Amino acid sequence: MTPITPPMSPARARDIAASFDLRALPADFYANPYPVYALLRETAPVRRMPDGSYFLTRYADLVAVYRDAQTFSSDKKVEFTPKYGAGAPLLEHHTTSLVFNDPPLHTRVRKLIMGALTRRAITDMEPGLVTLVDSLLDSIEARGGGDLIEDFASAIPVEIIGNLLGVPHADRGPLRDWSLTILGALEPKLTPEQEALGNHSVSEFTAYLQALVAERRRRPGDPEHDVLTRLIQGEEAGEKLSETELLQNCVFILNAGHETTTNLIGNALVALQEWPGAREHLLSKVKLPAQNPQRLEPDLTVEIDEFLRFESSNQLGNRRALKACQVGGVDLPEGALLTLCIGAANRDPAQFDHPEQLDLTRENNRHLAFGFGIHQCAGLSLARLEGRIAVGRFLQRFPDYHLTAAPTRGGRARFRGFLNAPFAAGSS
Repeated sequence: MTPITPPMSPARARDIAASFDLRALPADFYANPYPVYALLRETAPVRRMPDGSYFLTRYADLVAVYRDAQTFSSDKKVEFTPKYGAGAPLLEHHTTSLVFNDPPLHTRVRKLIMGALTRRAITDMEPGLVTLVDSLLDSIEARGGGDLIEDFASAIPVEIIGNLLGVPHADRGPLRDWSLTILGALEPKLTPEQEALGNHSVSEFTAYLQALVAERRRRPGDPEHDVLTRLIQGEEAGEKLSETELLQNCVFILNAGHETTTNLIGNALVALQEWPGAREHLLSKVKLPAQNPQRLEPDLTVEIDEFLRFESSNQLGNRRALKACQVGGVDLPEGALLTLCIGAANRDPAQFDHPEQLDLTRENNRHLAFGFGIHQCAGLSLARLEGRIAVGRFLQRFPDYHLTAAPTRGGRARFRGFLNAPFAAGSS
Protein backbone atom coordinates (compact mmCIF):
# COMPACT_ATOMS: atom_id res chain seq x y z
CA MET A 1 0.00 0.00 0.00
CA THR A 2 1.31 3.48 -0.85
CA PRO A 3 1.91 5.87 2.07
CA ILE A 4 -1.32 7.35 3.44
CA THR A 5 0.18 10.84 3.61
CA PRO A 6 2.77 10.94 0.82
CA PRO A 7 5.88 13.02 1.51
CA MET A 8 6.47 16.21 -0.43
CA SER A 9 9.99 17.25 -1.42
CA PRO A 10 11.24 20.67 -0.27
CA ALA A 11 11.63 21.71 -3.90
CA ARG A 12 8.04 20.80 -4.73
CA ALA A 13 6.75 22.60 -1.64
CA ARG A 14 8.68 25.72 -2.69
CA ASP A 15 7.19 25.57 -6.18
CA ILE A 16 3.62 25.40 -4.85
CA ALA A 17 4.23 28.08 -2.23
CA ALA A 18 5.81 30.45 -4.76
CA SER A 19 2.66 30.52 -6.90
CA PHE A 20 0.16 29.67 -4.18
CA ASP A 21 -3.42 30.14 -5.35
CA LEU A 22 -6.43 28.54 -3.65
CA ARG A 23 -8.22 28.53 -7.00
CA ALA A 24 -5.53 26.47 -8.72
CA LEU A 25 -4.24 23.86 -6.29
CA PRO A 26 -2.40 20.77 -7.60
CA ALA A 27 -3.42 17.26 -6.60
CA ASP A 28 -0.34 16.64 -4.45
CA PHE A 29 -1.23 19.67 -2.33
CA TYR A 30 -4.55 18.08 -1.34
CA ALA A 31 -2.71 14.88 -0.41
CA ASN A 32 -0.32 16.72 1.93
CA PRO A 33 -0.69 20.51 2.30
CA TYR A 34 1.44 20.88 5.42
CA PRO A 35 4.89 21.40 3.85
CA VAL A 36 3.41 24.24 1.79
CA TYR A 37 1.71 25.72 4.83
CA ALA A 38 5.01 25.60 6.74
CA LEU A 39 6.81 27.51 3.99
CA LEU A 40 4.08 30.14 3.79
CA ARG A 41 4.11 30.52 7.57
CA GLU A 42 7.87 31.12 7.50
CA THR A 43 8.15 33.32 4.41
CA ALA A 44 4.77 35.00 3.82
CA PRO A 45 2.49 34.52 6.84
CA VAL A 46 0.07 37.17 5.52
CA ARG A 47 0.21 36.24 1.87
CA ARG A 48 -1.41 38.43 -0.78
CA MET A 49 -3.25 36.12 -3.14
CA PRO A 50 -3.71 36.52 -6.92
CA ASP A 51 -7.35 37.56 -6.40
CA GLY A 52 -6.34 40.29 -3.92
CA SER A 53 -7.37 38.43 -0.77
CA TYR A 54 -4.99 37.53 2.07
CA PHE A 55 -4.01 34.07 3.32
CA LEU A 56 -3.03 33.84 7.02
CA THR A 57 -1.01 30.92 8.41
CA ARG A 58 0.33 31.97 11.85
CA TYR A 59 -1.46 30.94 15.03
CA ALA A 60 -1.10 34.36 16.68
CA ASP A 61 -2.51 36.15 13.64
CA LEU A 62 -5.56 33.89 13.49
CA VAL A 63 -6.27 34.40 17.19
CA ALA A 64 -5.96 38.18 16.75
CA VAL A 65 -8.53 38.11 13.95
CA TYR A 66 -10.88 35.78 15.82
CA ARG A 67 -10.76 38.04 18.88
CA ASP A 68 -11.68 41.20 16.97
CA ALA A 69 -15.21 40.60 15.70
CA GLN A 70 -15.75 44.36 15.50
CA THR A 71 -13.12 44.68 12.78
CA PHE A 72 -13.36 41.30 11.05
CA SER A 73 -16.82 40.30 9.87
CA SER A 74 -18.10 36.77 9.30
CA ASP A 75 -20.95 38.00 7.10
CA LYS A 76 -20.45 36.56 3.61
CA LYS A 77 -22.97 38.47 1.51
CA VAL A 78 -20.31 40.61 -0.17
CA GLU A 79 -18.06 37.63 -0.88
CA PHE A 80 -20.66 35.03 -1.84
CA THR A 81 -23.06 37.07 -4.01
CA PRO A 82 -20.71 37.15 -7.02
CA LYS A 83 -19.63 33.57 -6.33
CA TYR A 84 -23.10 31.99 -6.38
CA GLY A 85 -25.22 34.65 -8.07
CA ALA A 86 -28.20 36.60 -6.75
CA GLY A 87 -31.15 34.39 -5.91
CA ALA A 88 -29.15 31.12 -5.86
CA PRO A 89 -30.17 28.62 -3.15
CA LEU A 90 -26.51 28.33 -2.11
CA LEU A 91 -26.34 32.08 -1.58
CA GLU A 92 -29.46 32.13 0.58
CA HIS A 93 -28.19 29.23 2.66
CA HIS A 94 -24.61 30.29 3.24
CA THR A 95 -25.51 33.93 3.99
CA THR A 96 -28.23 32.96 6.49
CA SER A 97 -26.52 30.18 8.45
CA LEU A 98 -25.06 30.77 11.90
CA VAL A 99 -21.39 30.49 10.97
CA PHE A 100 -21.49 33.11 8.22
CA ASN A 101 -23.26 35.84 10.14
CA ASP A 102 -22.55 38.59 12.63
CA PRO A 103 -24.63 39.70 15.62
CA PRO A 104 -27.51 40.18 16.15
CA LEU A 105 -28.66 37.21 14.00
CA HIS A 106 -25.64 35.15 15.05
CA THR A 107 -26.36 35.88 18.73
CA ARG A 108 -30.05 34.89 18.51
CA VAL A 109 -29.46 31.63 16.65
CA ARG A 110 -26.46 30.59 18.73
CA LYS A 111 -28.31 31.06 22.03
CA LEU A 112 -31.22 28.98 20.81
CA ILE A 113 -28.96 26.16 19.63
CA MET A 114 -26.76 26.25 22.75
CA GLY A 115 -29.86 25.96 24.91
CA ALA A 116 -30.37 22.46 23.50
CA LEU A 117 -26.69 21.53 23.79
CA THR A 118 -26.16 22.05 27.52
CA ARG A 119 -23.73 19.88 29.45
CA ARG A 120 -26.65 17.88 30.84
CA ALA A 121 -28.14 17.39 27.38
CA ILE A 122 -24.79 16.16 26.03
CA THR A 123 -24.39 13.76 28.96
CA ASP A 124 -27.89 12.42 28.35
CA MET A 125 -26.90 11.58 24.74
CA GLU A 126 -24.06 9.26 25.77
CA PRO A 127 -26.04 6.02 26.37
CA GLY A 128 -27.77 6.32 23.00
CA LEU A 129 -24.46 7.11 21.30
CA VAL A 130 -22.83 4.03 22.84
CA THR A 131 -25.73 1.88 21.62
CA LEU A 132 -25.43 3.32 18.12
CA VAL A 133 -21.65 2.82 17.95
CA ASP A 134 -21.91 -0.74 19.25
CA SER A 135 -24.55 -1.60 16.67
CA LEU A 136 -22.28 -0.33 13.89
CA LEU A 137 -19.38 -2.32 15.31
CA ASP A 138 -21.54 -5.45 15.51
CA SER A 139 -22.34 -5.12 11.83
CA ILE A 140 -18.65 -4.59 10.95
CA GLU A 141 -17.62 -7.59 13.05
CA ALA A 142 -20.14 -9.81 11.30
CA ARG A 143 -18.54 -8.91 7.96
CA GLY A 144 -14.95 -8.96 9.21
CA GLY A 145 -14.32 -5.39 8.10
CA GLY A 146 -15.72 -2.70 5.85
CA ASP A 147 -15.05 0.95 5.24
CA LEU A 148 -14.01 3.28 8.06
CA ILE A 149 -15.94 6.17 6.53
CA GLU A 150 -19.03 4.69 4.90
CA ASP A 151 -19.71 2.01 7.51
CA PHE A 152 -18.65 3.87 10.64
CA ALA A 153 -17.43 7.48 10.78
CA SER A 154 -20.15 9.03 8.59
CA ALA A 155 -22.98 6.95 10.06
CA ILE A 156 -22.55 8.32 13.58
CA PRO A 157 -23.14 12.07 13.12
CA VAL A 158 -26.00 11.46 10.67
CA GLU A 159 -27.86 9.62 13.42
CA ILE A 160 -26.93 12.06 16.18
CA ILE A 161 -27.91 15.18 14.20
CA GLY A 162 -30.98 13.36 12.88
CA ASN A 163 -32.01 12.76 16.48
CA LEU A 164 -31.36 16.40 17.44
CA LEU A 165 -33.62 17.63 14.66
CA GLY A 166 -36.11 14.79 15.03
CA VAL A 167 -35.68 13.57 11.44
CA PRO A 168 -37.48 10.20 11.09
CA HIS A 169 -35.04 7.32 10.51
CA ALA A 170 -36.70 6.46 7.20
CA ASP A 171 -35.88 9.97 5.91
CA ARG A 172 -32.17 10.06 6.75
CA GLY A 173 -30.84 8.42 3.60
CA PRO A 174 -30.13 11.63 1.63
CA LEU A 175 -28.65 13.61 4.54
CA ARG A 176 -24.99 12.80 3.96
CA ASP A 177 -25.08 13.49 0.21
CA TRP A 178 -26.85 16.79 0.83
CA SER A 179 -24.21 17.75 3.37
CA LEU A 180 -21.26 16.83 1.14
CA THR A 181 -22.52 18.76 -1.87
CA ILE A 182 -23.58 21.88 0.06
CA LEU A 183 -20.26 22.10 1.93
CA GLY A 184 -18.35 21.16 -1.21
CA ALA A 185 -19.68 24.36 -2.77
CA LEU A 186 -17.61 26.33 -0.22
CA GLU A 187 -14.41 25.36 -2.01
CA PRO A 188 -12.44 28.33 -3.43
CA LYS A 189 -13.06 27.19 -7.00
CA LEU A 190 -16.23 25.45 -8.16
CA THR A 191 -16.95 23.40 -11.22
CA PRO A 192 -20.36 23.94 -12.85
CA GLU A 193 -21.31 20.43 -11.68
CA GLN A 194 -20.43 21.20 -8.04
CA GLU A 195 -22.40 24.42 -8.11
CA ALA A 196 -25.45 22.77 -9.68
CA LEU A 197 -25.36 19.90 -7.17
CA GLY A 198 -25.00 22.32 -4.27
CA ASN A 199 -27.96 24.42 -5.37
CA HIS A 200 -30.06 21.31 -5.97
CA SER A 201 -29.19 19.92 -2.52
CA VAL A 202 -30.12 23.16 -0.74
CA SER A 203 -33.46 23.20 -2.57
CA GLU A 204 -34.20 19.55 -1.81
CA PHE A 205 -33.19 19.83 1.82
CA THR A 206 -35.18 22.99 2.52
CA ALA A 207 -38.25 21.54 0.79
CA TYR A 208 -37.99 18.50 3.04
CA LEU A 209 -37.51 20.68 6.13
CA GLN A 210 -40.59 22.75 5.33
CA ALA A 211 -42.72 19.64 5.72
CA LEU A 212 -40.83 18.59 8.86
CA VAL A 213 -41.26 22.05 10.42
CA ALA A 214 -44.98 22.08 9.62
CA GLU A 215 -45.37 18.71 11.33
CA ARG A 216 -43.36 19.88 14.36
CA ARG A 217 -45.54 22.95 14.69
CA ARG A 218 -48.56 20.65 14.89
CA ARG A 219 -46.82 18.23 17.27
CA PRO A 220 -44.00 19.94 19.17
CA GLY A 221 -41.21 17.92 20.77
CA ASP A 222 -39.43 18.54 24.06
CA PRO A 223 -37.56 21.83 23.58
CA GLU A 224 -34.95 20.72 26.13
CA HIS A 225 -33.78 18.02 23.73
CA ASP A 226 -35.37 18.67 20.35
CA VAL A 227 -33.40 21.43 18.61
CA LEU A 228 -36.00 21.94 15.89
CA THR A 229 -38.78 22.55 18.41
CA ARG A 230 -36.51 24.91 20.30
CA LEU A 231 -35.71 26.89 17.14
CA ILE A 232 -39.42 27.07 16.24
CA GLN A 233 -40.61 28.17 19.68
CA GLY A 234 -37.58 30.05 20.98
CA GLU A 235 -37.22 33.78 21.22
CA GLU A 236 -34.20 35.97 21.84
CA ALA A 237 -34.69 39.65 22.66
CA GLY A 238 -38.37 39.26 21.73
CA GLU A 239 -37.65 37.97 18.23
CA LYS A 240 -38.28 34.59 16.69
CA LEU A 241 -36.44 33.24 13.67
CA SER A 242 -38.01 33.90 10.31
CA GLU A 243 -38.95 30.86 8.23
CA THR A 244 -35.84 31.30 6.07
CA GLU A 245 -33.57 31.68 9.12
CA LEU A 246 -35.12 28.59 10.68
CA LEU A 247 -34.80 26.37 7.62
CA GLN A 248 -31.28 27.43 6.66
CA ASN A 249 -29.95 27.01 10.18
CA CYS A 250 -31.38 23.50 10.33
CA VAL A 251 -29.42 22.79 7.15
CA PHE A 252 -26.37 24.32 8.83
CA ILE A 253 -26.74 22.15 11.95
CA LEU A 254 -26.69 19.00 9.85
CA ASN A 255 -23.77 20.13 7.71
CA ALA A 256 -21.61 21.45 10.55
CA GLY A 257 -22.26 18.46 12.77
CA HIS A 258 -21.90 15.87 10.05
CA GLU A 259 -18.83 16.70 7.98
CA THR A 260 -16.50 17.78 10.77
CA THR A 261 -17.31 14.83 13.04
CA THR A 262 -17.03 12.33 10.20
CA ASN A 263 -13.59 13.75 9.43
CA LEU A 264 -12.54 13.71 13.09
CA ILE A 265 -13.34 10.01 13.49
CA GLY A 266 -12.03 8.97 10.08
CA ASN A 267 -8.84 11.04 10.32
CA ALA A 268 -8.11 9.65 13.78
CA LEU A 269 -8.50 6.00 12.81
CA VAL A 270 -6.43 6.45 9.66
CA ALA A 271 -3.71 8.41 11.50
CA LEU A 272 -3.29 5.55 13.97
CA GLN A 273 -2.22 3.40 11.02
CA GLU A 274 0.65 5.82 10.35
CA TRP A 275 1.67 6.41 13.98
CA PRO A 276 2.17 3.04 15.72
CA GLY A 277 3.40 4.66 18.94
CA ALA A 278 0.21 6.69 19.23
CA ARG A 279 -1.82 3.58 18.50
CA GLU A 280 -0.11 1.63 21.30
CA HIS A 281 -0.71 4.51 23.70
CA LEU A 282 -4.40 4.58 22.86
CA LEU A 283 -4.79 0.80 22.98
CA SER A 284 -3.33 0.70 26.47
CA LYS A 285 -5.79 3.36 27.58
CA VAL A 286 -8.97 1.87 26.14
CA LYS A 287 -8.49 -1.62 27.58
CA LEU A 288 -11.26 -2.20 30.11
CA PRO A 289 -9.95 -3.91 33.26
CA ALA A 290 -11.93 -6.75 34.82
CA GLN A 291 -12.40 -4.70 37.99
CA ASN A 292 -14.43 -2.13 36.03
CA PRO A 293 -17.86 -3.83 35.98
CA GLN A 294 -19.58 -0.55 35.07
CA ARG A 295 -17.50 -0.47 31.85
CA LEU A 296 -16.82 3.22 32.31
CA GLU A 297 -15.69 4.92 29.14
CA PRO A 298 -12.02 6.00 29.23
CA ASP A 299 -11.42 9.74 29.17
CA LEU A 300 -9.89 10.40 25.74
CA THR A 301 -10.31 14.18 25.76
CA VAL A 302 -6.56 14.83 25.43
CA GLU A 303 -6.24 12.35 22.58
CA ILE A 304 -9.27 13.62 20.66
CA ASP A 305 -8.00 17.19 20.90
CA GLU A 306 -4.65 16.12 19.50
CA PHE A 307 -6.33 14.41 16.54
CA LEU A 308 -8.24 17.65 15.96
CA ARG A 309 -5.05 19.69 16.06
CA PHE A 310 -3.01 17.35 13.90
CA GLU A 311 -5.59 16.88 11.13
CA SER A 312 -8.12 19.66 11.55
CA SER A 313 -11.46 18.63 10.06
CA ASN A 314 -12.07 22.21 8.94
CA GLN A 315 -8.86 23.68 7.51
CA LEU A 316 -9.97 27.13 6.35
CA GLY A 317 -12.06 30.01 7.65
CA ASN A 318 -12.87 33.45 6.25
CA ARG A 319 -13.31 37.03 7.44
CA ARG A 320 -13.77 40.47 5.83
CA ALA A 321 -12.11 43.61 7.19
CA LEU A 322 -14.72 46.26 7.96
CA LYS A 323 -12.08 48.98 8.10
CA ALA A 324 -8.44 49.53 7.26
CA CYS A 325 -6.34 47.63 9.79
CA GLN A 326 -3.14 45.68 10.31
CA VAL A 327 -2.55 41.96 10.83
CA GLY A 328 0.85 40.45 11.45
CA GLY A 329 2.55 43.73 10.56
CA VAL A 330 0.79 43.94 7.17
CA ASP A 331 -1.55 46.83 6.35
CA LEU A 332 -4.94 45.69 5.05
CA PRO A 333 -7.47 47.93 3.30
CA GLU A 334 -11.12 48.22 4.22
CA GLY A 335 -13.00 45.34 2.59
CA ALA A 336 -10.00 43.01 2.49
CA LEU A 337 -10.99 39.34 2.35
CA LEU A 338 -9.02 37.04 4.63
CA THR A 339 -8.63 33.26 4.56
CA LEU A 340 -7.66 31.91 7.98
CA CYS A 341 -5.66 28.70 7.56
CA ILE A 342 -6.55 26.66 10.63
CA GLY A 343 -4.54 23.69 9.34
CA ALA A 344 -1.38 25.82 9.24
CA ALA A 345 -1.99 27.57 12.57
CA ASN A 346 -2.50 24.23 14.33
CA ARG A 347 1.01 23.22 13.27
CA ASP A 348 2.71 26.50 14.14
CA PRO A 349 5.94 25.78 16.08
CA ALA A 350 5.56 29.12 17.83
CA GLN A 351 2.53 27.65 19.62
CA PHE A 352 3.07 23.87 19.62
CA ASP A 353 6.21 21.85 20.41
CA HIS A 354 7.05 19.37 17.64
CA PRO A 355 3.86 20.29 15.75
CA GLU A 356 4.41 17.79 12.93
CA GLN A 357 4.20 14.90 15.39
CA LEU A 358 0.97 13.24 16.52
CA ASP A 359 1.47 13.33 20.30
CA LEU A 360 -1.53 11.87 22.14
CA THR A 361 -0.10 13.00 25.49
CA ARG A 362 0.00 16.68 24.47
CA GLU A 363 -1.32 18.89 27.27
CA ASN A 364 -2.57 22.50 27.17
CA ASN A 365 -3.55 21.93 23.55
CA ARG A 366 -5.17 25.22 22.53
CA HIS A 367 -5.82 24.23 18.94
CA LEU A 368 -8.13 26.21 16.67
CA ALA A 369 -10.03 23.31 15.12
CA PHE A 370 -13.24 24.64 16.69
CA GLY A 371 -12.40 28.26 15.91
CA PHE A 372 -12.11 30.87 18.64
CA GLY A 373 -14.13 33.75 20.06
CA ILE A 374 -17.82 34.40 19.44
CA HIS A 375 -17.87 31.99 16.51
CA GLN A 376 -16.30 29.06 18.33
CA CYS A 377 -18.15 25.88 17.34
CA ALA A 378 -21.43 25.59 19.27
CA GLY A 379 -21.29 21.79 19.06
CA LEU A 380 -17.71 21.24 20.24
CA SER A 381 -18.73 19.27 23.35
CA LEU A 382 -20.93 16.99 21.26
CA ALA A 383 -18.14 16.49 18.71
CA ARG A 384 -15.67 15.54 21.46
CA LEU A 385 -18.18 13.08 22.90
CA GLU A 386 -18.79 11.46 19.52
CA GLY A 387 -15.04 11.29 18.88
CA ARG A 388 -14.07 9.66 22.16
CA ILE A 389 -16.91 7.12 22.13
CA ALA A 390 -16.40 6.21 18.47
CA VAL A 391 -12.60 5.94 18.52
CA GLY A 392 -12.42 4.35 21.96
CA ARG A 393 -15.00 1.63 21.36
CA PHE A 394 -13.69 0.93 17.86
CA LEU A 395 -10.22 0.18 19.27
CA GLN A 396 -11.66 -1.90 22.10
CA ARG A 397 -13.45 -4.08 19.57
CA PHE A 398 -10.83 -4.11 16.79
CA PRO A 399 -7.36 -3.56 18.27
CA ASP A 400 -5.74 -5.22 15.24
CA TYR A 401 -7.64 -3.42 12.48
CA HIS A 402 -5.66 -2.49 9.38
CA LEU A 403 -6.32 -0.76 6.09
CA THR A 404 -6.62 -3.09 3.11
CA ALA A 405 -6.19 -0.43 0.41
CA ALA A 406 -5.02 3.16 0.21
CA PRO A 407 -7.78 5.45 1.53
CA THR A 408 -9.30 8.03 -0.80
CA ARG A 409 -8.94 11.67 0.24
CA GLY A 410 -11.90 14.02 -0.13
CA GLY A 411 -9.89 16.25 -2.48
CA ARG A 412 -10.93 19.50 -0.83
CA ALA A 413 -8.92 22.33 0.68
CA ARG A 414 -11.47 23.53 3.24
CA PHE A 415 -12.53 20.21 4.73
CA ARG A 416 -9.87 17.57 5.27
CA GLY A 417 -11.01 13.98 5.45
CA PHE A 418 -11.46 10.76 3.55
CA LEU A 419 -14.22 9.53 1.28
CA ASN A 420 -13.28 5.87 1.68
CA ALA A 421 -10.90 3.84 3.82
CA PRO A 422 -11.32 0.06 3.38
CA PHE A 423 -10.16 -2.03 6.35
CA ALA A 424 -10.14 -5.48 7.85
CA ALA A 425 -11.10 -5.93 11.48
CA GLY A 426 -8.49 -8.55 12.37
CA SER A 427 -4.70 -8.78 12.22
CA SER A 428 -2.99 -8.89 8.84
